[in-house]
Amino acid sequence: MSDKEYRDLLYVEQDHVATITLNRPERYNAIREGMYEEIIDALMRAGWNKDIGVIVLTGAGGKAFCTGGDQGDKSKGRYGTGTLGVPVEIVHNTIRDVPKPVIAKVRGYAIGGGNVIATICDLTIASETAVFGQVGPKVGSVDPGFGTAYLAQIVGEKKAREIWYLCRRYSAQEALDMGLVNTVVPDAELDAEVDRWCAEICERSPTALQIAKSSFNAATDNIRGVGRMGFEAVNLFYETEEAKEGGRAFREKRTPEFRAKRPG
Repeated sequence: MSDKEYRDLLYVEQDHVATITLNRPERYNAIREGMYEEIIDALMRAGWNKDIGVIVLTGAGGKAFCTGGDQGDKSKGRYGTGTLGVPVEIVHNTIRDVPKPVIAKVRGYAIGGGNVIATICDLTIASETAVFGQVGPKVGSVDPGFGTAYLAQIVGEKKAREIWYLCRRYSAQEALDMGLVNTVVPDAELDAEVDRWCAEICERSPTALQIAKSSFNAATDNIRGVGRMGFEAVNLFYETEEAKEGGRAFREKRTPEFRAKRPG
């Protein structure tokens, strides 16, 4: 499949590395309907290609890695695959299930669902321009699976709760200090640094790496089931006026009035 066969992605294979680029820079690489399926397809295509040793996931342009689901697209309703009508949890599971290391190469904003994706990737390499954080409770949403429980495994319970409860933004250095990323480099050096990590990985035994990844995943794979139940709850929550108020307020650029819309 060539780049032209993806509407919202660029896909390149070179030197045993598959690079998947979210290609909506004008929307901060927010994910719209249909794009989730493209990401899954690209991950599976690279993940099961024996010539590929590592997968790099990144965003086009310099402003953002990914800012999660496109709020403008959300207003249309969700009627596709996945518990929420878009296969968010399938994207997450695929990143974990493909038998290759997946590196998040982060420039600019990794916010909301983009922050979750960067969290789930095996490794995260960030530019000094990177900004991390959550917005879910600000817009009437939450990630009840790997985005919360797995995040706590990485940064600790207290910090994970802070990230979700307060919805603050964190610099690349702050993300490094809390263990959310592996290394931070100047923006001009990001591509070369990722290339160096990929080259080292490609020199390693692919079978040993596959076993190592499966072993790491085994310790936290229970989160998959917890997340599935959680997404069922979120799906019901999205039908409430409280959740809808978050999306309306975001699009209208105002502070949401959640408590006024909460039932009871």
